[in-house]
Amino acid sequence: MANSRSGDSMTERIVRVLDTFTTERTMQTATEIAERTGLPSSTAHRIVGDLVAAGLLERDEEMRIRLGMRLWELALRGSSALRLRQAALPHMEQVQTVIREHTQLAVLEHEEALFLERLSHPDAGANITRIAGRLPLHASSSGLVLLAHADPALRERVMSLPLRAVSQETVTDAGVLRRLLTTIRRQGFVVAPGSIERVSTGVAVPVRNRGEVVAALSVVLPRESAPAPAVDALLAAARGIEQELGSGR
Repeated sequence: MANSRSGDSMTERIVRVLDTFTTERTMQTATEIAERTGLPSSTAHRIVGDLVAAGLLERDEEMRIRLGMRLWELALRGSSALRLRQAALPHMEQVQTVIREHTQLAVLEHEEALFLERLSHPDAGANITRIAGRLPLHASSSGLVLLAHADPALRERVMSLPLRAVSQETVTDAGVLRRLLTTIRRQGFVVAPGSIERVSTGVAVPVRNRGEVVAALSVVLPRESAPAPAVDALLAAARGIEQELGSGR
């Protein structure tokens, strides 16, 4: 792939274009994409045109751009995330029958918690998490579980950076966070009241595949709810998912 004058490859420029789409920003004009990537307008328009022609992006009748179905199709082929989600869904549904709030599945991706699935009861309380959305590792129950079981070098890298407060109760002190991660590894779950929203409590457990933690399974409860039933339901569901993954089905 040829490099641009700035030194980035064509692949990197394509990724910059795709990265301008978020769970909140699903439609853009080519001009807006150019502005957000910082690429020259002619370059961004050319890349967008090529991606539209390949089906990776789509253009509507108002000339706005969205991610294409072809991109979704390619992403799912042989995806380990798809297999994990398929194994987890029946067990997430069982958690929902007990909790009747929000049940979600997250994986570690680029030093953030990436959410693959979320089930929500119609009467459930507040929850900012979205499918394909991300949260900082230190600021969510899922992220804390993933960080606790991550490679030690990654943990130290995360704790060496400023820990952004998402709410008033987000852990932002590296020493406190280090002790919390040790507790999570010892007890096998975390209860994190108010770390994202003051009115909610996150509860999460690790999901393993042949001993390695590959995901976090969590629920979001109203702050006043007792966490014990959620912990029991999540631990049982995690064991079920692990059996599915270990069976190779």
